[in-house]
Amino acid sequence: MQTENYNKLTSITLQALQAIVGTENVLVDTETLEKYGQDETEDLVYYAEVVVKPATVEQVAAIAKLCSTSRIPLTTRGAGTGLSGGALPLMGGVLLSMEKFNKIIQVDERNLQATVEPGVINYNFQEAVKKLGLFYPPDPASWGSCSLGGNIAHSSGGPRAVKYGTTRDYVLNLEVVLPDGQIIWTGANTLKYSTGYNLTHLMVGSEGTLGIVTKIVYKLIPLPKNDLLMLVPFKSAEDACRAVGEVFRAGITPSAMEFMERDAIDWSIKYAGEVNFTIKPEWQALLLVEVDGNNVEVLMSDCETISNVMQQNGCDEILFADSAEQKNALWKIRRKVGEAVKSNSVYKEEDTVVPRAELPKLLKGVKEIGAKYGFKSVCYGHAGDGNLHVNIIRGELSEELWEHELPKGITEIFELCKSLGGTISGEHGIGLVQKNYLPIVFPPHQLELMRNIKRVFDPNYILNPGKIF
Repeated sequence: MQTENYNKLTSITLQALQAIVGTENVLVDTETLEKYGQDETEDLVYYAEVVVKPATVEQVAAIAKLCSTSRIPLTTRGAGTGLSGGALPLMGGVLLSMEKFNKIIQVDERNLQATVEPGVINYNFQEAVKKLGLFYPPDPASWGSCSLGGNIAHSSGGPRAVKYGTTRDYVLNLEVVLPDGQIIWTGANTLKYSTGYNLTHLMVGSEGTLGIVTKIVYKLIPLPKNDLLMLVPFKSAEDACRAVGEVFRAGITPSAMEFMERDAIDWSIKYAGEVNFTIKPEWQALLLVEVDGNNVEVLMSDCETISNVMQQNGCDEILFADSAEQKNALWKIRRKVGEAVKSNSVYKEEDTVVPRAELPKLLKGVKEIGAKYGFKSVCYGHAGDGNLHVNIIRGELSEELWEHELPKGITEIFELCKSLGGTISGEHGIGLVQKNYLPIVFPPHQLELMRNIKRVFDPNYILNPGKIF
């Protein structure tokens, strides 16, 4: 990528943008540029030259064509909840906000499908289909604020990925604007697709580097009628991780299986407020385990099997949520962990993932690497699919250690993931913060294959430049 070949915006370019979307949707004031120059990534800020808010696919196409012919960087942004810097305008240029693409266009109850725009908030979509007895499972912790387009960009997961899969598993078809302004559909609204290369799956997880998603066709499933939730405490975090794999070996697939170590629990309870829940001093980790389905008797039997497995792995007394209020309180603790860590200290979050049976080795290794480099980590995550969020706490670390020694520790954590059969990101994406670590998991020729794909779609490198590669 030749960044020096990018052009700055001119008054003529601004006028062209205003002609496309209207003057009121072309924003250059400092307050707007600051707002759209950051996401939920630790401490990164990059300013675009202009924020543009289109409302139609034709406007998006015209903007893309203008930027491509003028060689102006174009970065697409959803709700700004990302954790990898994936939507930050690293090279300046145009920041394309998709917030006006916020409609649920159609829910096809006969075929269990929905067509939506990428600016729809995940939670709002979940609630809309739930009223029809339908279910869209991917539910990131930020589901109350993250957009579906952002979920597409990173193939987001969440607690229920262990049973139901991630975003990629529910996307049937996408309307996409290519950098030259062409508008395409990537596939078909069918459950089966064996017609050439699957461009839909290529787009999901591409972080806005190949095209701009303007419509999404999702697969839906019937809403499970019942769910049961249990809280399983352990005196050892490694024992908790070890028990995870044993549940699956016993023939049970929970709808969620979440892990929180002690600091994560304490910080989240304090941050969440109004959560009446007591943690015994000897508890060092908790597993939050949910099963769902239509037959309560089957679910109770599954819970009994899970309980037996947990007891065999050294758990303390298991607690069952007896009401919707108790379930909501426990889920609130889990979903607030990330915000709690962020409010407690400067930190860096690494999104590690390994085969679930390797979780004990990963957790042990993370703590050993932390001791080696002098940093503390707070860990939690989606234990059922081996996805451990490692939050490295700044605390009293010096600037020298934080800036120069910490990357060495992070490198060792990722090397450990790779050695255990895992990788460096499970659901947060690569974006800006992880791209320097890609050579840990991909050899040079494989990285070059990916670069070649980028060149085919975006020969002028205008789409989200500086990300992934």
